[in-house]
Amino acid sequence: MSNRKPEWLRARLPGGPEYKSVRNIVDSHELHTVCESAQCPNMGECWSRGTATVMILGNICTRSCSFCAIETGRPTELDLGEPARVAESVAKMRLRHCVITSVARDELKDGGASVWAATIRAIRHRNPDTAVEVLIPDLQGNQESLDTILDAEPDILNHNVETVERLQRPVRVQARYDRSRWVLRHAKSRGFVTKTSMMLGVGETRNEIVRTMKDLRDDEVDILTLGQYLQPTPKHLPVDRWVTPEEFREWHEYGLSIGFGVVESGPLVRSSYHAEEQSELYFGKARENGSLASA
Repeated sequence: MSNRKPEWLRARLPGGPEYKSVRNIVDSHELHTVCESAQCPNMGECWSRGTATVMILGNICTRSCSFCAIETGRPTELDLGEPARVAESVAKMRLRHCVITSVARDELKDGGASVWAATIRAIRHRNPDTAVEVLIPDLQGNQESLDTILDAEPDILNHNVETVERLQRPVRVQARYDRSRWVLRHAKSRGFVTKTSMMLGVGETRNEIVRTMKDLRDDEVDILTLGQYLQPTPKHLPVDRWVTPEEFREWHEYGLSIGFGVVESGPLVRSSYHAEEQSELYFGKARENGSLASA
């Protein structure tokens, strides 16, 4: 396969006053963003729209996923002042919908759940009209830690399965498919709107994509995003294939046909890409159907 990216993977270059405003807010509040740490191709577009996905609990991850550009190592910081700074940055960006994510902090007894909860509550206090979507790690399957986050009442609980079951170990060695499904099921059992994401182009087959999507619907996941895997450095997992926009459209239609409330599917789609629009679409449909999920 050619290593040259196809035409449809061209991303918007950063720039403009909104981009500079987000840059200033992130820098002045000493925040990390997954946009930068994970080399997201949509950073130019999203920051130019005045939004960024804040990454809490530092920028060093205890895991070594073969697809991810975030630095792996032994974290040295636990910044208890971070929740207030995140809440203030959300206010300054005037976000109606914010997405917060984090590195994995497996060395902490609660996996960082207490900081997660404090961050959600700080955002709620400072920005009562802002919807809060959290993209969390699996917390090593610790239900008490997961409940600590859920008790803070985010609007959407997002946790990514990333790929099909067969490829879990080569793609994210310290995670497990069944554990990720458990996170989503447990959140749903408590009445939360759930969301997950898959990368395509890491070696999965068509039948495996179908099986994974059906598994996720069995777990009553509400929102699904699918995007093209991009190799961040030569040391990371190579791209197996370039998935065409036409195939992504097929998966969008298939996902809706089996019951997902919202499916965002395209080459440049990532977990937090167009998250506000996904949320509005989901909750709009739920209100129309009289089935609005609530925590």
